[in-house]
Amino acid sequence: MSLCEGRVAIVTGAGRGLGRAYALELGRRGARVVVNDLGVSADGGGRAEGPAREVVDMIRAAGGEAATSFEDVADWEGAGRIVQAAIGAWGRLDVLVNNAGFVRDRMLVSTSEDEWDAVLRVHLKGHFAPTRHAIAHFRERAKAGEKVDARIINTTSGAGLLGSVGQGAYSAAKAGIAALTLVEAAELARYGVTANAVAPAARTRMTETAFADMMRRPEAGFDAMAPENVAPLVAWLASAESRDVTGRVFEVSGGAITVAEGWATGPAVDRGERWDAADMGPAVRDLLSRAREPRKPYGA
Repeated sequence: MSLCEGRVAIVTGAGRGLGRAYALELGRRGARVVVNDLGVSADGGGRAEGPAREVVDMIRAAGGEAATSFEDVADWEGAGRIVQAAIGAWGRLDVLVNNAGFVRDRMLVSTSEDEWDAVLRVHLKGHFAPTRHAIAHFRERAKAGEKVDARIINTTSGAGLLGSVGQGAYSAAKAGIAALTLVEAAELARYGVTANAVAPAARTRMTETAFADMMRRPEAGFDAMAPENVAPLVAWLASAESRDVTGRVFEVSGGAITVAEGWATGPAVDRGERWDAADMGPAVRDLLSRAREPRKPYGA
């Protein structure tokens, strides 16, 4: 049996780039896939149905099952319709891959309110809204006595884990997604649902301009930045084999997979009473001398 045989999956933002690679890999591994994509430009403008339809046609041509969805992931009712597309086509949902997003790169001093809101909306609300509707479906099945074995796979970023100069809104949104994943893992285990996140480094419309040198295709040999390199991990996380893995963030680049280790409690001091502000300097400097040096944000 193929790795994801018979599982029903949704991939948002699946018309191009990483989402396309995920959808094709899931289809190749036996999953039935809802390909969700608005067909917007790299900055979120415009709409086109062609990208999603093309991916569905490719999955079907390879012998798989797929359906299109052209809903906005950050629209509450639209997100519900994405989940219903899977249930309507195949009776249930097993896997939600939250991937849709775009960028409006700006230094903080030049970021407008509209740009900030747009990026937070598509990434952070665009992860929460489909997940909330999927959770309702998973919980309903679990309360009916079914043994649910479901997956939520979120998309964070190195920018969300470390920060990235010129990407304040994007970094904030992706950091929020990483934290949201941890909460999902803790809250949803009782229903048979795991939640993990992937922080990919790959060539997409969002990275090929901002990181042109890093993302350039090699003239020969292994193309480390091809989005297809990230898809095998997503397929494995979507499978039944990963049921004991939850609350994790994986960084993926080329052939390298890293388990990210986030904020942790470091050196501490407890005076046992209220501090005097005049004493804070020596105390804080002592703590910092014993703490690990933080990694610099990308671009710093």
